[in-house]
Amino acid sequence: MMATTVREIRRAQRSDGPAAMLSIGTANPANCVSQEEFPDYYFRVTNKEHLTDLKDTFKKLCRIAGLEKRFFHHTEQVLNSHPGLLQGTSSALDSRLDVVAKAAPELAASAAAKAIARWGRPATDITHLIVSTNSEARSPGADLGLATLLGLRPDVCRTVLQLNGCSAGCAALRLAKDHAENNRGARVLVVCVELTITTFRAPHEGDSFGTLIPQALFGDGAGAVIVGADAVQPAERPLFEIVSASQAVIPGSEKQLNVRLGEVGIDIDISFNLPKFVAQNLERCLLDASGALALNGVEFKWNDLFWALHPGSRGILDRVESALGLEPKKLAASRTVVKDYGNMLSATVIFVLEELRRRMDEEGDEVAEWGMMVGFGPGFTVETMVLHATKY
Repeated sequence: MMATTVREIRRAQRSDGPAAMLSIGTANPANCVSQEEFPDYYFRVTNKEHLTDLKDTFKKLCRIAGLEKRFFHHTEQVLNSHPGLLQGTSSALDSRLDVVAKAAPELAASAAAKAIARWGRPATDITHLIVSTNSEARSPGADLGLATLLGLRPDVCRTVLQLNGCSAGCAALRLAKDHAENNRGARVLVVCVELTITTFRAPHEGDSFGTLIPQALFGDGAGAVIVGADAVQPAERPLFEIVSASQAVIPGSEKQLNVRLGEVGIDIDISFNLPKFVAQNLERCLLDASGALALNGVEFKWNDLFWALHPGSRGILDRVESALGLEPKKLAASRTVVKDYGNMLSATVIFVLEELRRRMDEEGDEVAEWGMMVGFGPGFTVETMVLHATKY
């Protein structure tokens, strides 16, 4: 009879330390459109310039969103070559998915290649791949295309998250934490890739301030993070340790944010009152999630932490900053990202992490040791992570 028990086998399978983000990479399409020019562009390419009152409403919405520019894979040429996208015909979904099928793996590979280069190890050392996207609903999808482009080994364990909204970036990293800590030697590549061609549509007479929010906010981008948990190799440089991860759903909030797939594409419904709702309910989620800090004997106030907050819009950032009493610099990374890129759904929080780390390297010891990463999604769902800056 073998003396080894299942418990001993399980112990040997697990990593010794906490999961850590080892490298970050981001990428955007080449097509950049300024927010100031976007209303004229939007109504012109959709042949809706006769809706002058609605165009004025949209201009106001674009001004208050807090964006300066966004990046899109779909150019005017792409839109004109797929007329169903603008006409809202039943063939539009196939056209959108055909564009995404080619473009999503390429954009994802661009971000992932940067993360792998900064990591310092070959792509074949990746053991797990997690791909998150709100842009497609096919299998095999961007995960297999990405694995092929990167030359990942055939036995890489693939997981795909689809239509999980903006919180999917945090959810993917939460899943990566579990993979890394429960599989000794695992190196998990998380890639979030978003192309808004699946949500792009023409304005129509029945539109309002609220229904046009997605057209004024969302942009294209991809973010990649490599996560590992055990003793790092000489080439590896951990950035953030993932201390804990949690998810909470606000009861009775189902109508605040919805993402659904229809015959003409993906429709995103965002309540105009969402910024106020987030501010009213976020702190109790944060108090529950921050228990990991208390367990480690860390005494803190919200301003004692660094923040990687998903910047759904400038309105959400303003409301959260006021509700938590945060100093303006605490959400500076989030404000920079939403200003320069817009809301890239699941990929956005990875851009915030990259900007936050850049600021940490510049500011030195002035940056907090402990922090919170927060994402929002349909449900209404709040994803929260407690992070530790490894420079300490």
